[in-house]
Amino acid sequence: MGKGFRLLLARQEAENFLKQEGITTLPVDPFAIAKSRDITVEGKPESTEGVSGMLLRYGDTFGIIYGTHIPSPGFQRFSVSHELGHYFLPGHLDHILPKDGAHVSRAGFVTADSYELEADHFAAGLLMPATPFKRAIGRDEPGLDAITAAAELCQTSLTSTAIRFGELTDAAVAVILSTGNTIDYCFLSDAMKSLPKLDWLRKGTPLPSGTATAVLAGDPRRVLSGDRVSEEIDVRDWLGGTRKAVVTEESVGLGGYGKVLTVLVSTEIGQEEEEMEISEEDDLIESWTPRFRR
Repeated sequence: MGKGFRLLLARQEAENFLKQEGITTLPVDPFAIAKSRDITVEGKPESTEGVSGMLLRYGDTFGIIYGTHIPSPGFQRFSVSHELGHYFLPGHLDHILPKDGAHVSRAGFVTADSYELEADHFAAGLLMPATPFKRAIGRDEPGLDAITAAAELCQTSLTSTAIRFGELTDAAVAVILSTGNTIDYCFLSDAMKSLPKLDWLRKGTPLPSGTATAVLAGDPRRVLSGDRVSEEIDVRDWLGGTRKAVVTEESVGLGGYGKVLTVLVSTEIGQEEEEMEISEEDDLIESWTPRFRR
């Protein structure tokens, strides 16, 4: 089973759970879900870098501890949902916590561990189920404003909301998270992937010099204060490739998190390919249409 398919199944597992529980509106409350399963949830300071929370086990009794070092309700709700992913996803408990003890998690799409990524995607599906989420993002033009509005509705972090937005939008979107001058990860929507010969932005590579994001990220004070910048650029400045296309680069400092979230967005990329496919289909139909003499 491929990695992408396993992550899709994790999101679907969360959405199926919501359907079974009759939860159909936003926001979804992970604390209430944990309580419904007699799982004790507590917030405690956690100084270990990258640790978002822990799942505790004593026999058939479970508990969740989430870090409060990042003062973001969205991040904390995602951390609790991540631990619920470990609890609900088939095979996770047997792998990560087969006996009494604690499992330390690093939520937030920042690890390559398959079980942690599956729990992240379960959390995304739980807090941002596809049907109501797509309805919500359809109210605004694609971009950071739409992501911000969806984050407020779902009570989720900007970062997790941006990634979910990229998964479900029809627009061409790239979501990049960076720390200082270094890229943590990059997520491309299907429409953005349609551009030919893109250069994939891998973890650990430097930000493209001269971009608005690089300028913002170079000033920790602006990152801490949550400054936001926007400009129109050629997509090749970020993603390379062979096709010129104007995209909007929107970046925002994530405060005490110490990172910058960047969203590249275009509603035009992908439309031309779709129009060409429709035109080719029409030509094919025309070529096979019988012509009769009157």
